[in-house]
Amino acid sequence: MKLRKITALLISTLSVIIVDATVPGSSSSNEITYTQKRRAQPNTGGALYPQATDTRDMMTLDGIWNFRKSPTDPEYGYRNGWYEQDLEKSGPVIPMPVPSSYNDVGEDASLRDHVGLVWYDRRFYVPSSWQQNKQRIWLRFSSWVNGKLVTYHEMGHLPFEVEITDVVCEKGSNLLTVVVDNTLLSDTVPQGSIRDTFVGINKVKQEQTYTFDFFNYAGIHRSVFLYSTPQIYIDDVIVNTDIQGLTGFIVYNVTQKGLSDGGSVECLIQILDKNDSQVAAANDCAGLIEIGNAHFWWPYLMHPNPGYLYTFRVSLIGIQGETIDTYNQKIGIRTVTWSNTTIFINDKPIYLKGFGMHEDSDLRGKGWDPVLWVKNFNLIRWLGANAFRTSHYPYAEEIYQLADAQGIMIIDECPGAELKMKHCAIKYVAHKQSLTELIRRDKNHPSVVMWSVSNEPRSANRLADAYFGEIVRHVKSMDLSRPVTIAISQHYVADRAGQHLDVICFNRYNGWYTSTGSLSIITNNVVDEANAWHLKHNKPVIMTEYGADTIAGLHLIPEYVWAEEYQVALMSEHFKAFDKLRQAGFFAGEFIWNFADFKTAQTITRVGGNKKGIFTRSRQPKASAHHLRTRYLSLAAADAGTTAPDVSYYVSDNRPTHHEL
Repeated sequence: MKLRKITALLISTLSVIIVDATVPGSSSSNEITYTQKRRAQPNTGGALYPQATDTRDMMTLDGIWNFRKSPTDPEYGYRNGWYEQDLEKSGPVIPMPVPSSYNDVGEDASLRDHVGLVWYDRRFYVPSSWQQNKQRIWLRFSSWVNGKLVTYHEMGHLPFEVEITDVVCEKGSNLLTVVVDNTLLSDTVPQGSIRDTFVGINKVKQEQTYTFDFFNYAGIHRSVFLYSTPQIYIDDVIVNTDIQGLTGFIVYNVTQKGLSDGGSVECLIQILDKNDSQVAAANDCAGLIEIGNAHFWWPYLMHPNPGYLYTFRVSLIGIQGETIDTYNQKIGIRTVTWSNTTIFINDKPIYLKGFGMHEDSDLRGKGWDPVLWVKNFNLIRWLGANAFRTSHYPYAEEIYQLADAQGIMIIDECPGAELKMKHCAIKYVAHKQSLTELIRRDKNHPSVVMWSVSNEPRSANRLADAYFGEIVRHVKSMDLSRPVTIAISQHYVADRAGQHLDVICFNRYNGWYTSTGSLSIITNNVVDEANAWHLKHNKPVIMTEYGADTIAGLHLIPEYVWAEEYQVALMSEHFKAFDKLRQAGFFAGEFIWNFADFKTAQTITRVGGNKKGIFTRSRQPKASAHHLRTRYLSLAAADAGTTAPDVSYYVSDNRPTHHEL
C-alpha cells in the first residue's frame, strides 16, 4: 500500500507547509527554515466554513490522533526524522483526542505545564471519487493554540487552510504530521515570557508566564476538515444588509478562484426563507437584492421570533448553463447603528445583558464540544441574557452559528489581551493580522454586533494613542457596519485609547480587587465612573466586567468574601448602579464576569482557577445565577413593555389565615 507523507508544520505559530523541512544546524529558538524554492505562500485563512453541497464534499479528521511531547530542544524531532514516518515507529506515543486541549487529558503534570513543541499525527484516506471528479482537495484547521510568530499563520484561534490536491495519494494512505508550539513571548499576541528555573545541578526547566488570567491551554482545539471543491470554486461571500420600513436589502459580493484560461462564469443568487422557499434571486456576482416584508434578525427576548435566518445560496454557472459550484451562507437581515448615547438594532435601542465567557471546561480545556455549547446556550436563554463577549479571543465558528440562530448578540474580541506597549512595530503587524482574519471569518454573522480589539491593554502608556488609533483605523478599513470597542481597565483620566472607539467598555471590580469586602462603595463608584467616561468621550458606555470569586456551597451570614451570599450582594449593589445609569440615557449594557468558573495558571489567589462564574465549571448554578436570571428577565420585560415573569418557586399567596369563629 502506497503511503504519502504530509507534514503539517505548525512552528510556534500556525502554518501548514506541505513540503519537506530543513532544520538549521543550530538555533536559539523554536525556528525551522524551509527550503526556500519550494516555500508555500502565506494563507490568511479560510473565509468560508466547510460544508457539503451538490458540488462539494466534506469529512472531518476528528478523532484519536497519535501524540508525543517534544524534548526541550525544539530541533530534536526534526533531527530524528519524526515527520518521516508514523510517530509510533520512532518512539512512544499516547492517544490524544482531536479536538481538545492536551493539558488535562493525561495524568502527567509535565504535560499539563509543557512549554514548547508537541507532535500529532494520523493517517487518512481521500475518497477516490474526489480525484476521479478532478476536485480540488483542501485541508482546513479551524484553529490551534496561540504561539510565537515564526512563520505563516500566527493566530491560534482562527482558521487556515491549504490545498493538498497535488500531494495526496490517489490510492492508499496519507500521513498527516502536525507540530504545535504554545510559546508566548513579548512580541506575540497575546504576550508572555519564558522563565528558566533551575531544578537541579545544570538542569533547567522552562516555565511559561503571562499576565492574562486564564490558563494557556494548548493543542488542536477545533475540528480538522478535509473537503473538496471544483476546480473553479467560490472563494468568499460578503454580505451586508440594510432595512427601510418593512423592506430588507442585501448588498453582496461573491468572489471565485480557479479561472486561469480567460474564461468566465456567472453567479446565480437565490434567497431562501426558513421554509426553503425562494423569496428573491439575482444573476450577478455582486449587487443589491430587495426583499419585501422581510423577516428581520432580532435579539432574543426583543421579538417573538428572534434569530431569523435566510439562506443565501450562491451557484457558479458555466457557459453551457451547468452548475460548477454551490455554497449556502446563512444570513440575517439587520442593521447595527450607534449615536453618542445609544446602540440600535434595526433602528430600535438595545440594552445588552450578558457576561464574559471562556472556551473552557473540564477535561476538554478549550476544545470545541457541541454538547457543552448547546448546554451553554440553553443556560444563556434560561438566564434571559441577550449577549456575551468572546473574551479574550475568537471562539469556534460553530458557536457563532448557534448565536445567529438563537438571537444572541456577540461582542467579538481578538486575541490582544493585556497588551503592553512594547515592540509596537512587531505587534502592529500581528495585531492587525488577527483582526483581518477575525473580520474575514466573522463578517457575515448577524450575531456579531461589535468588534473588540483588545482586553485590558496598558492603554495609559504614552504610545497607546497612536497604537490604538492605527488599530481602529485598520478595523474600519474593513468594516464600517459595526462599532469598535476595547474593554478598558485603566482609569478614565489616564486612558489614551477611548478617544478612538465608538463605544466605551470598562472593567472594574469594586468590592473585590478594590475595597475588598466593602459593599457600600460599589453603587456610587460605578455610577461616577460611567458618568466620567461618557463626559470625557460623549459615547455610549457599557460595563463589561464586574464580579467576585465565589466557592459554590460556601455560605456565610452576614455576607463575606468568597461566599455565595457575598457574590449575590455584590451583584445587587451593581444592579442599583445600573438602574440609575439606565435612566441617564447613555448606558448601553451590563456584563458580569463570568459565565462559568474557569482554569487559570497556578497561583495562591486562585483556588483551582477563577471562581467568578455564576455557574460552576460543570455548569451548575450558584445562587448568583438565579439572582441574575430574575434581573435579566425583569429587564427584558421592562424594555418590551410587558409584565416581568415570576421566576421564583411558590412561597405564599400573602393572604392571612382564615379562622372559623
